[in-house]
Amino acid sequence: MGADGGTIPKRCELIKKKKKSEKLDKNMKNAAKWRTCQMSQQKLKKPIVADRLGRMYSKEAVIEAILNKTIPQSCDVKELRLTDNKDFKDTDKKGGDAYDDANQTPFLCPVTTTPMNGVNLFVFNWKCGCVVSEKAIQEVKSENCHGCGGVWKEEDAVILFPNDEIAEKYKEALEKKKAKKRKEGEEKDDGKVKQRKKEDGSASSLQADPTKTDAYKNLFTSCEAAKNKPQGHWVTYNPLFY
Repeated sequence: MGADGGTIPKRCELIKKKKKSEKLDKNMKNAAKWRTCQMSQQKLKKPIVADRLGRMYSKEAVIEAILNKTIPQSCDVKELRLTDNKDFKDTDKKGGDAYDDANQTPFLCPVTTTPMNGVNLFVFNWKCGCVVSEKAIQEVKSENCHGCGGVWKEEDAVILFPNDEIAEKYKEALEKKKAKKRKEGEEKDDGKVKQRKKEDGSASSLQADPTKTDAYKNLFTSCEAAKNKPQGHWVTYNPLFY
């Protein structure tokens, strides 16, 4: 008896297989997100742009949304300078039945050749749009951009598809920037109004002018003395009041 082929897997083996499957599914979802336009939900197509929250879009989709007025014209995005992966083979061009390797991605880091598959962190420089891996920034310390050699500052670095905590910080910073911009716009408008009033030479500005004498101000009917002066009528036409 026995050895009949009815092998029963142990509990530890089932748990390992489940964890491995969950990790694989997570990696596949991450890889799909890095290949998908977050606006149209279609496959990312160059030229590709990203916003200050680290989300990537096909530039064509953004332009179409602006023309359709589904997003404001002031939409703040930066065109990305991506490094193509020469070993990547597009499954759409090979046919739908071709095997899609999630580790092989359209783009990679120009310094470490790390693939942009959602497993490793990538950042882009808001000044120039160059995209590199965080690994390259950590391993090769430099004050210049790893992509183009231009200016590199930590405050200009935006993480692509950041975690929830960092994404929330990006949102808060963006709201503060918008509020500051609104305040500056309001102050600018107030300044324009004051300037127009000054240029118009309105009576109110004349009466408040400390450089003008009361005698000069009294020449204008807007002064308080002129307002209280008795008015002529049909009996005393144009009387003189001294």
